[in-house]
Amino acid sequence: MHELSMGALLLIILVLTVMSGYFAGSETAMMALNRYRLRHLALEGHGGARKANELLQRPDRLLGVILVGNNVVIFLTASFGTEVATRLIGDTAGPFVGALVLTVYMLIFAEVTPKTVAAARPETLAFPSSYVLQPLLKLSWPVVIFVNWFSNLLAAPMIARTEEKTEQLSVAELKTVLNEHTTLPPERQAMLVGILDLENVTVEDIMVPRAGIVGIDLEDDAATILETIESSQHTRLPVYREHIDDVVGVLHLRRAARFAGETFTRVDVLRETEEPYFVPSSTPLHTQLYNFQKEKRRVALVVDEYGGIRGMATLEDLLEEIVGEFTTDFAARFGEAHREDDGSYVIDGSALVRDVNRALGWELPTSGPRTMNGLFLERLESFPDGNVSVRIGPYVLETARMAENFVRTVRVTVLADGAR
Repeated sequence: MHELSMGALLLIILVLTVMSGYFAGSETAMMALNRYRLRHLALEGHGGARKANELLQRPDRLLGVILVGNNVVIFLTASFGTEVATRLIGDTAGPFVGALVLTVYMLIFAEVTPKTVAAARPETLAFPSSYVLQPLLKLSWPVVIFVNWFSNLLAAPMIARTEEKTEQLSVAELKTVLNEHTTLPPERQAMLVGILDLENVTVEDIMVPRAGIVGIDLEDDAATILETIESSQHTRLPVYREHIDDVVGVLHLRRAARFAGETFTRVDVLRETEEPYFVPSSTPLHTQLYNFQKEKRRVALVVDEYGGIRGMATLEDLLEEIVGEFTTDFAARFGEAHREDDGSYVIDGSALVRDVNRALGWELPTSGPRTMNGLFLERLESFPDGNVSVRIGPYVLETARMAENFVRTVRVTVLADGAR
């Protein structure tokens, strides 16, 4: 070393700095790679991605070869740096000043800068580096194996042994990825998130409440039955005797087309019905979607723990949880619901809170009652004798019309400090 000129020493230090920066940047780049994108590129035949993926299968060995190489380079840099400082300053202060200057120099040029660049663009550095690191790992295999074995031996008493981790995303993590780290259009993102949300929503959350079920009562005369069929907005109607709990079948209106005038009988109606399909109200939607497919059904009658009818769920209602509403006409969906001139909304009391939130972009609570009537009465804790109002966050709910212990319509006003 003493025979080398000052220029040669500085050139060697510069080369070693580049090498140290390469090792430091490669370490950060390899660890910052998106593992799912990496596997996708590897499956598509990308050479650098394939090699990087192979190296990351054993991160301990990858880090071993990088750290061994980097420490050797840093040690050599320190030796040559000390020689330069000694020649310039002298034997007394040279080593101390050299160590101080070299520490700051290496920290900036061989650590912080390359690692910052590598973290910002990991693929740019990691993929080419894999072609260097893989043969370097083979050359330094004995050293890397020894270092890893010895370090694992020392670390074993200080860490608890756990099963090897698998890189699996939870539902919540996958939703975060879909919402924040994809380039999909918002509509597709919403659909995928809707699919993930199916396991958190039950049939009870999407069903048409019992009071809102439109069906055919076999005790009615033929004219009334025919009027119900002709005025129905649904393609399938439950058929019952006297009350909805005594359901005998479901009638598809396509089959009802053969009923001419008022000449048909109850037997004719029963002949055209299919067997009713019952499901528990607590069934998760992802399970019910599978059941609809398995049973080849589109309509299910929702029952409570006592076997009573709580409501009716359709395949269309379930699919709307994934793709959103099939209609943007709020008034058409909820009948009497409409926006007033003062900006308030008059909403049917039987409307589902979830549907109202989705249609208007509101955030009314959905953890309790399912309908607007239930939400209002829960907050009021009694049935009102007259016109009253309650406030839920920025939403003011006021009784607009009441009848038979039921809030038929609710007027909702959104205060200025609330959502739209």
